[in-house]
Amino acid sequence: MKAVEENGMIDLMKQLVSSDSPSGHEKTVRDFIRKVVTPYADEVRVDKLGNLLVRKGEKTKNGLRVMIAAHMDEIGLIATHITDSGFVRVSNLGGVHGAYALGQRVRFLNGVQGVIGHEFEGFSGEKITLDKLFVDVGATSVEDCPVQIGDAAVFEGRFEEIAGRWTGKALDNRVSVAVLIETLRILGKSPHELWFVFTAMEEGGRKGAGPAAFAIDPDIGIALDVLTAGDTPKGYESPVELGKGPVLKMMDARLIADPALMQAVDAAAKKIGLSMQRAVLKRGATDASMIQITREGIPSANLGIPARYIHSPVEMVDARDVEKTVSLMLSLLENPIQL
Repeated sequence: MKAVEENGMIDLMKQLVSSDSPSGHEKTVRDFIRKVVTPYADEVRVDKLGNLLVRKGEKTKNGLRVMIAAHMDEIGLIATHITDSGFVRVSNLGGVHGAYALGQRVRFLNGVQGVIGHEFEGFSGEKITLDKLFVDVGATSVEDCPVQIGDAAVFEGRFEEIAGRWTGKALDNRVSVAVLIETLRILGKSPHELWFVFTAMEEGGRKGAGPAAFAIDPDIGIALDVLTAGDTPKGYESPVELGKGPVLKMMDARLIADPALMQAVDAAAKKIGLSMQRAVLKRGATDASMIQITREGIPSANLGIPARYIHSPVEMVDARDVEKTVSLMLSLLENPIQL
């Protein structure tokens, strides 16, 4: 397997995580990614929805046009109302869980910081819903509140390394973004026309992937995203564990992965001595489901990086899984793909 520069990946992750870009507001992270990938690309463009499309190479006789997608947005909040006392009521941008949000620090894109509180009346702690929460930015009235209706915010959660594992906010899905960037950087000669697509608004309803796939018209599509691990005490019902490699997801609530493409990915893993985890999920969806139903249909699959505490400010992945995912992508993309 080709070596991944660990320190370089950590530096890259720190910058990606600190690029605050909730769903629908991806400009900050998109500008950063564009600057990083341009030296390694043959074509870079931004479409009308804000997806970043990066092409590498040309399709040869034995090659395919391949789309590899990783969404670059993160979950967040949007201001819906300012109370007479200056507290900010909010709604979600993506899957925000009330239990994860309570007591957290947030930062609005205009630089204003705040903390999340909960209505005291009727509070039991058993069921925390977003409509009972508010953001305290230190204001005392509507007039002196530095936040306006429609302003977006992200959770605070700096990137940290803990015993070979990474934690912080927005690892869903900046860790996959980092994998695509590293793959593009290391990639040798490929028989394929490769499109690395950093999609917008996945957390807001998987809106970006379909239009991007329509424009590219790939022969196959692969979405790379995090996937919930089930290895915590009384955790989510899943066979996936941190540290045991990337996951081939056979099905979720919106996708039945293409069998031939899954076999090709598995063969690429075996070629480098990498064993993959497998999962079938009853809920959730990724960009792969939107790629699959574009135009006349596109054979699609989803690869997952095991993660804990998804959609919280302390998401966690294992650095070994990240490195193995880069190696898998290189093995797949540097060789012909037999379907």
